[in-house]
Amino acid sequence: MKEMLETLAALVRKGGEIAMLHHGRLSSVEHKADNSPLTEADLAVDAFLCEELARLFPDIPVVTEERAATHAAGFAGSRFFLVDPIDGTKEFVQSRGEFTVNIGLVENGLAVAGAVCAPAVGRLFAGATSIGAFEEPFSGGERRNLSTKPVDNNALVVVASRSHLTAETQAFIDANHVADLANAGSSLKFCLLASGEADLYPRFGPTMEWDTAAGHAVLSAVGGSVEQISGEPLDYGKPDYRNPFFIAYTPGTIFRQA
Repeated sequence: MKEMLETLAALVRKGGEIAMLHHGRLSSVEHKADNSPLTEADLAVDAFLCEELARLFPDIPVVTEERAATHAAGFAGSRFFLVDPIDGTKEFVQSRGEFTVNIGLVENGLAVAGAVCAPAVGRLFAGATSIGAFEEPFSGGERRNLSTKPVDNNALVVVASRSHLTAETQAFIDANHVADLANAGSSLKFCLLASGEADLYPRFGPTMEWDTAAGHAVLSAVGGSVEQISGEPLDYGKPDYRNPFFIAYTPGTIFRQA
């Protein structure tokens, strides 16, 4: 697993380099059937990641956001990769830096390893539940092991989506002792919890499994949790790859529903 994690980190770094070739230089933006944006950067990063994963790990199937044909297969209870070549395409299109390149590994419904690169803000995260998590600069440099911060449940730091701050999310925030609210796009939110920069990430809005698996794995690697509103763990390999609402939090965090 350690060797695989190093490989996944190297792949998302290269994917981030490809994404940055297009950042702020898009010639056009298309829209998919659900009206979400699609750019040449999404397709270029997707092509690289899928080709490399198939070459390096030929026995592990890949489910990727940008290839509908991969969504038809049922992998519940098995081992597979979930790829989101650019999570936060809206931020990418608007030349904001909070987009990420993501690869998550799922085993038996659990996100067990993942790598997340946020190239425009210079950060790369990777982790596996069996070995812990680390962060290093996107451009290379000193690596640091990640750990969550001691939580003050009377002064919680919450991170939420810039593009999807719903009424339900605001009600949840209002129902808890929140001292600070940070906005971030994409799977970077999970990584901010894992790195000790926030305590809680409520998501009362739509996400797909490829949006969350890599960041979920990084957070799990440092002892964090991601739960459905029911309290059940967020699992993977669902028939439509669609996530229910969830709450991600660090060890010791106490919260209540609105």
